[in-house]
Amino acid sequence: MGHEELLARHRAVMPDWMALYYERPIELASASGRRVTDREGRTYLDFFAGILTNAVGYDVAEISDAIRSQLSTGVLHSSTLYLIRSQVELAEKIAELSGIPDAKVFFTNSGTEANETALMLATRYRRSDQVLALRNSYHGRAFATVAITGNRGWSASSLSPVKVSWVHGGYRFRSPFKDLSDADYIKACVADLREVIETTTAGDVACMIVEPIQGVGGFSSPPDGLFGAFKEVLDEYGILLVSDEVQTGWGRTGEHFWGIQAHGVTPDAMTFAKGLGNGLAIGGVVARGEVMDCLTANSLSTFGGNPIATAGALATLDYLLDHDLQANAAKLGERLLDGLRDIAADRPAVGDVRGKGLMIGIEMVGPDGAPDPAGAVAVLEGTRERGLLVGKGGLYGNVIRLAPPMTLTEDEVEEALGILEDVL
Repeated sequence: MGHEELLARHRAVMPDWMALYYERPIELASASGRRVTDREGRTYLDFFAGILTNAVGYDVAEISDAIRSQLSTGVLHSSTLYLIRSQVELAEKIAELSGIPDAKVFFTNSGTEANETALMLATRYRRSDQVLALRNSYHGRAFATVAITGNRGWSASSLSPVKVSWVHGGYRFRSPFKDLSDADYIKACVADLREVIETTTAGDVACMIVEPIQGVGGFSSPPDGLFGAFKEVLDEYGILLVSDEVQTGWGRTGEHFWGIQAHGVTPDAMTFAKGLGNGLAIGGVVARGEVMDCLTANSLSTFGGNPIATAGALATLDYLLDHDLQANAAKLGERLLDGLRDIAADRPAVGDVRGKGLMIGIEMVGPDGAPDPAGAVAVLEGTRERGLLVGKGGLYGNVIRLAPPMTLTEDEVEEALGILEDVL
């Protein structure tokens, strides 16, 4: 079956609001390393990794073997009503890696569920339904997570179980404070935070939730230290800080294992998903014990932290650590960023090249500096034609997102830079 026939069947039974990349969408039929092959036999270098999820790449023996080993027991599922050894072992590792004191872990199936859980914990712990969120944020597709998503393109409903106040800071390129120095930018955002608390809330806010680097928002981020400065204000009010590490976790930013560490602060809770399972459905929350234990009602996740997902995630985490993929992300991310900035130097269509590690955004602009979503689509199509898969995002749909598997090689970086130079 070719792509055209499958596309027709997809459109007949799948929702219209499920976006597909490319004028001629493709089906990925097989993969190995950092390369995927579509159903029609075309092979591509993958620089988006299933939206940052295939963090270690494809067909990794250590991970596949761990999954097969669990499959061979016959126990694919038991529910959290029974002890699950791999779940406990994974939780122990994540609690230690988190740096959060007295940390406890709860597993879910996705980042959306993880953020919903964090909101439930924070609002219950603080006995408040007020939440601070960043403009241009994205946190998931359920009611509460849509409510705290500061991007109209992904916020499908105004219904909300929480009262949200919006704060400046995450998207610097088009911020009203963009021309300020790093120090003055932080001062302006902190002053805005304080004013938002004093004018739009009752003061007893449950939490602030932040993405250290805004993912769907176009891989945008504030200067290092902003969230540390925010935390000083939050602490005055007793407001919890939640870091959404769904895209920035597991060493992808290169310089740190968690994105929030760039800001010199330990959050009260972190949410995670995507790269931990290297393609398996898993997410979760790691939080201070007293926050995690604050619920007085029963709660569980039927599939969250199931034996298959946690066995695969344990193998993924071990692989990440044993092969120091964080260091690889730092080294190759620097080369990729430098190469892209060299390419952008004489190309006015590129307004900004930004990011950390293997999490890089290229913002496309028109002659007047306005967002150019058509330019981003042209880059998306042009790279695919030349054998490179990239992502797209941003508030205006004008940012190319690069987030390859963290096992990337130097030769693959050069190959991608060559293609991007041609297309840009």
